[in-house]
This record gives sequence, C-alpha cells and structure tokens, in this order.
Amino acid sequence: MAPPPSAGQQGTGSSSDEPVLLVGAPLSGRVVALADVPDPVFAQAFAGPGLAIEPEVDGDGVATVVAPAAGTVGSLFPHAFALEAGGGRTVLVHLGIDTVRLGGEGFQLHVEAGDQVEAGATLLSWEPARVAALGLATVCSVIALQGDPALLSLLVEPGRTVRAGEPVLAWG
Repeated sequence: MAPPPSAGQQGTGSSSDEPVLLVGAPLSGRVVALADVPDPVFAQAFAGPGLAIEPEVDGDGVATVVAPAAGTVGSLFPHAFALEAGGGRTVLVHLGIDTVRLGGEGFQLHVEAGDQVEAGATLLSWEPARVAALGLATVCSVIALQGDPALLSLLVEPGRTVRAGEPVLAWG
C-alpha cells in the first residue's frame, strides 16, 4: 500500500476521481476552530471554510511560515498571502487579526508575488509576541478561499498541535 500524499500533493478522493489537494499547516502551533477566531470575516467563513492555528515560536520568538501547497504566490502582504494551488483553488493564510495595521512591522517576506513555490518552502517569518504585545490576536487563519465547504475536510481536530507542513485540510 502506497503512503498517502504529503501536503501540497494531489491525491484522489475516496468517492470519486476528482483530485484532492492536501493543504499543509503553514506554521507550527495549536489548531483552533475557525468559528473561534476573533474576527467575523473568518469566524463566519465569509472568505471560505478552513481552520486556524495559534502559532508556536522558536527560541528567538520567530514563527516561520511555509507554503501550505505547491503553487504560485498570488497576493502577498507582510501579514497575509494567497497561494494559487491550481485547479481554481487558492489558499489564503492570514497571520493574526488586524495585523494590517502594523504596516509590516515584525514581519519579514522571503518571497515575492508571482514566485512559484513548492509545498513547505519558507514564505515569511514573523514575531507573534511582538504582535501580542500590541494587543492583537496572533491566531492564523488558513482558508480555502471561496471554497465549497462540502469539498473541504478537516484532517485535524481543534486543540491538536501540528507541525509546519503537516496536512491539515483535504480540498476535493
């Protein structure tokens, strides 16, 4: 029996031959239900279904964010990016809540919009403690942008700790 595809790879759904995109955790941390994100745009899934992750940091207080799948970096901001993964599917990753107000402070980009990336490639790094010290939430939303909730499966339960790159969503 072959091992399951890793994050960012295409597999086949169990009930059809439609390709399934496995979306990896863009950063290490604790999984949070999207409904628990303190922003109605994400909590009410206006942008699409998904989950959230409360980030872990390394010894220097930095959280590294990786590509959740192979694709093209579309929109790119210090606090958020959209990864075009093919098949009309785009994964939105938004770091923290209201972090756009920081104007990039505490965030470092490692790629540019338009770059082709492999799953697991480092895209940016940031300092969640710096964000928290400013009174902002650090929870990171991982969204199947405008995705059909019926085609998205959560592969991990809220409360579980995941490592960056670990498959967290299956998008059929």
